Amino acid sequence: MVFANIEYLFLLLLLIPYIVWYILKWKKSQATLQISDARVYAHTPKSYKNYLLHVPFGLRIIALALIILVLARPQTTDNWQNSEIEGIDIMLAIDVSTSMLAEDLKPNRLEAAKEVAAEFINGRPNDNIGLTLFAAESFTQCPLTVDHAVLLNLFQGIKCGLVTDGTAIGMGIANAVTRLKDSKAKSKVIILLTDGTNNTGDISPLTAAEIAKSFGIRVYTIGVGTNGMAPYPYPIGNSVQYVNIPVEIDEKTLTQIAGTTDGNYFRATSNSKLKEVYEEIDKLEKTKLSVKEYSKRQEEYRWFALAAFLCILLEVLLRNSILKKIP
Repeated sequence: MVFANIEYLFLLLLLIPYIVWYILKWKKSQATLQISDARVYAHTPKSYKNYLLHVPFGLRIIALALIILVLARPQTTDNWQNSEIEGIDIMLAIDVSTSMLAEDLKPNRLEAAKEVAAEFINGRPNDNIGLTLFAAESFTQCPLTVDHAVLLNLFQGIKCGLVTDGTAIGMGIANAVTRLKDSKAKSKVIILLTDGTNNTGDISPLTAAEIAKSFGIRVYTIGVGTNGMAPYPYPIGNSVQYVNIPVEIDEKTLTQIAGTTDGNYFRATSNSKLKEVYEEIDKLEKTKLSVKEYSKRQEEYRWFALAAFLCILLEVLLRNSILKKIP
């Protein structure tokens, strides 16, 4: 048996001065009379109440001890453990160009991408995951980390307009590669999400793909956007006017990037499709686990609480029935 809050067991030490106080109090409460010979009283019959006199105090001590054990949360455990967990390193590269504000996905492409990526992160607690953002330029929003709470908090700051507008897919891949190239993980992955075609940047997408391949990094590419036209919000004064713009995704290049690095290309035309894409990637890049572990814990405080209740109940019954007239 183990205790979840073992520090509460120190409270048992307080019972020692309580017991000492009771003994001293009892001795002081007894009347004394000096006589020359006490043999005459040796065979004086004693009432059964004399034997029960200290039982209520004993029950109270037991009840207090049991309550302290309840606070310490006793648990039974049956576990043998020898687990080895091998996580992988993943960099998310997300396009933050203004075209990601198109609302063919709800509420728009960027917010849909953030929501699904956050679910993906929550489902991979053993992996190092980082975040790269790119438009005409690229920068690291969060380096590789296992502190996913920090990473998810940084997701709140993802928005369009953080850098010059444009779509530098090659720069996005290259930035992610710099974060992964020195990794010691057996599996290194980039998940790149974009809704356009490469139109700027110092490194071409295919060159960046070759660099990723040289470091053993696999790239999964996602083209996000519906087929045909997509509603895009244009602010005009204090209002917003929607204009349909063509969806232009360079699927050929994204497919080549994935093929070069032994990854896959996916097309997400809706929120549900985007979620399915991340679920598929999650299956393809499962964390390798070599687990030899059996662990089972069960709360056992209920029995101690019941025993404490019965002790208190018995003490109250004794004091208010058999021992009621004894001072």
